[in-house]
Amino acid sequence: MKKTISIESIDPVVLFGAGNRIFEEFCAYFPNLKAVARGSEIIIDGKSGDIEAFSQKFSELSELCSHKSALSVYDIEDLFSGQMNADDFRLNGDAIILHSTEGKPIRARNARQQEMVKAYFDNDLLFALGPAGTGKTYIAIALAVRALKNREVKRIILTRPAVEAGERLGFLPGDLKEKLDPYLQPLYDALGDMIPGKKLQEFMTDGTIQIAPLAYMRGRTLDRACVILDEAQNTNLAQLKMFLTRMGCNAKFIVTGDASQVDLPNREDSGLMKSVEKLQNIKGIATITFTTEDIVRHPLVSKIVKAIG
Repeated sequence: MKKTISIESIDPVVLFGAGNRIFEEFCAYFPNLKAVARGSEIIIDGKSGDIEAFSQKFSELSELCSHKSALSVYDIEDLFSGQMNADDFRLNGDAIILHSTEGKPIRARNARQQEMVKAYFDNDLLFALGPAGTGKTYIAIALAVRALKNREVKRIILTRPAVEAGERLGFLPGDLKEKLDPYLQPLYDALGDMIPGKKLQEFMTDGTIQIAPLAYMRGRTLDRACVILDEAQNTNLAQLKMFLTRMGCNAKFIVTGDASQVDLPNREDSGLMKSVEKLQNIKGIATITFTTEDIVRHPLVSKIVKAIG
């Protein structure tokens, strides 16, 4: 028995992978079938039961591909192991991202956060810009933790520029990590809301979750990871380029920042908005801009931000 599957809305090159690697990995799970990819069609030859199973799984793979800019062999492994399916990538509107350690649902709280969630699934690099209190970092970490729990990524890497790293840090007690921890505390706080303390400690001990200053990113290639750069307004253009070029296969990068809160000695050195401008027309990169109307902290925070500017 033969069957032809037509690929309509997805680029076959993306779906099949370079040199048909993804397609060959997929077909390896159906040793009794003969499957040939020709342009935007797949011709399958074999028993009807095997063809039906192939068609069903291939439909799931196509759905995953429609929510990602690239597939990897890890996706194929997860698809057949039952660890992941197309529903893992559907998250719209006010859907729950995940539950906190106290069992409370964590979800987008306004339209702009909903846009951020959607942009995360539609792109591999996301810039989330806006004033303090809009929840951009919290939502970013929630998406990263969700991806880890769903085995979409193997690790989470959170980083911030240590703009105070110099004379002022020298007065703090402890080694470099202990000196830097106070500046990374907001990231620890968010993680603590989403992952039980004992499990979080295990993740940090085995490297599943890493929190480090931006300088520690140099020279690394970050594959199958969700990587978040917080307070990116305190980086220059060269630092941002260094960070963004760490992106490896099957990785998600989120950059958050507030252009109005630059702590660098010379505000003009900030590379955040320069990077956003240079990258704005590249497919796979999205920018979500929050305003004071999107602040979700105490009502006074919005008034403070508006008053001080």
